[in-house]
Amino acid sequence: MAEPIDIRELNERIEKQSAFITNLTAGMDQVIVGQKHLVESLLIGLLSDGHVLLEGVPGLAKTLAIKTLASLIDSKYSRVQFTPDLLPADVIGTMVYSQKDENFQVKKGPIFANFVLADEINRAPAKVQSALLEAMQERQVTIGKETFPLPKPFLVLATQNPIEQEGTYPLPEAQVDRFMLKVVIDYPKQEEEREIIRGHISGKSQEVRSIVKAEDIVEARKVVQQVYIDEKIEHYIVDIVFASRYPEQYGLKELKDYIEFGGSPRASINLALAARTYAFIKRRGYVVPEDVRAVAHDVLRHRIGLSYEAEANNVTSDEIVSQILNKVEVP
Repeated sequence: MAEPIDIRELNERIEKQSAFITNLTAGMDQVIVGQKHLVESLLIGLLSDGHVLLEGVPGLAKTLAIKTLASLIDSKYSRVQFTPDLLPADVIGTMVYSQKDENFQVKKGPIFANFVLADEINRAPAKVQSALLEAMQERQVTIGKETFPLPKPFLVLATQNPIEQEGTYPLPEAQVDRFMLKVVIDYPKQEEEREIIRGHISGKSQEVRSIVKAEDIVEARKVVQQVYIDEKIEHYIVDIVFASRYPEQYGLKELKDYIEFGGSPRASINLALAARTYAFIKRRGYVVPEDVRAVAHDVLRHRIGLSYEAEANNVTSDEIVSQILNKVEVP
């Protein structure tokens, strides 16, 4: 039998150890105007050891956000602009012949960084996408006969543009499933956009200094693992994911024809991990149903396969997730 947990003591410990989140958020706010959800999602990915897929039209600070976060954390950052002529070796590295030493030497690619920005991931052919996704899953890269571990922390932030379809290769479902979160970014509000204009025409650029070490993030992940998830919350998470597979069992018969396939067990795992990290970011030592609801759309939107009928009726996976959250009983 598990020993009882002192929630008050756990809460105090989590509050103390999550103090650096305030500094990170403040550092992001100096450079990024608005986009609170984007900043929060990046922190969830970082502290849960999960990768993030961002979808939004160009110019919404996707690249700037990851660059700023990498600068705030004393870590290595690299950016790969995905194009149709990109090769796997351009991402992971290759063997190069050295005339001086008369042998082949390993030349590591840009994947060997703490933060890797895969810009417009859907522009690269399947071969390159699979090379990147293998590195994301295995946390290691094989070049020639040698296998190299990737640095810790290791976060891939991929972006894709939803409006341009020409010359793109949509990510297969199995590959999209490797991303912990799929975050859809919207335009800033009017007041925020005025602030963005003022910041740019003033000509002053914010200098970003590192305030956290990469090792601190690895340590923080261990603390996140101590955040308490009650059995009732576990049941709630499983119910949400099962409702995406068997909606008729949860009184959502009308969704049955719209769903081709529901969330995989990876959806349940990531929903629990993201909810736990969200609680940590909110300086709490335990998960409440609101934490699960807050991250549910980002965790599930790319894991629910839509049928032709759903597409014909313009039903989105976000609407399906919202209906599931409204129907599944909250503990």
